[in-house]
Amino acid sequence: MKLIAGLGNIGNKYIFTRHNIGFMLADSIALNSGLTFRENSRLKCLMTNLRNGYDDYLIIKPTTFMNLSGEAVRAVMDYYKIPVEDILIVYDDLSLNLGKIRFRANGSDGGHNGMKSVIQHMGTSDIARLKIGIGPQPSLPSEVFVLQNFSQEELETIKTVLSTAKNGINCFFKEGIAEAQNKFN
Repeated sequence: MKLIAGLGNIGNKYIFTRHNIGFMLADSIALNSGLTFRENSRLKCLMTNLRNGYDDYLIIKPTTFMNLSGEAVRAVMDYYKIPVEDILIVYDDLSLNLGKIRFRANGSDGGHNGMKSVIQHMGTSDIARLKIGIGPQPSLPSEVFVLQNFSQEELETIKTVLSTAKNGINCFFKEGIAEAQNKFN
């Protein structure tokens, strides 16, 4: 089983905020596959299963709010005995322009509190991730900017980038991180 963890904040007021791009990708995958999320309070997430050929994918959206995302990722990993190499974390990145994506095999949290929580709970920074650009950041504090809604024009760009990201995720799980980086970064 593979795990795709889209990071974001739970609740209607956050649905179209920049910080929720990980949730948006998870929702897009589910919608395109006719899937619905169900809550698993014990594992602190909303989850759904996707069968793609011979592979099973668990797609989750932590219900812990962004800064505690690692609690849900770790709980799901432990419960389903998913090895770290079969996990992909998807989240927003201020340093990438809107419409850009970047796969990374490992690294620091880059100042992202959701990723900081994941690294802390996983006990390693060797976690594959897909960062989706939400920048450039205007002269606003980052905590204000990431909680703003996307404009209608930006949402059109988001549709395209989510489609690209889904293709990238397929590449990542089928061909590996190096190939996903070569094709999509």
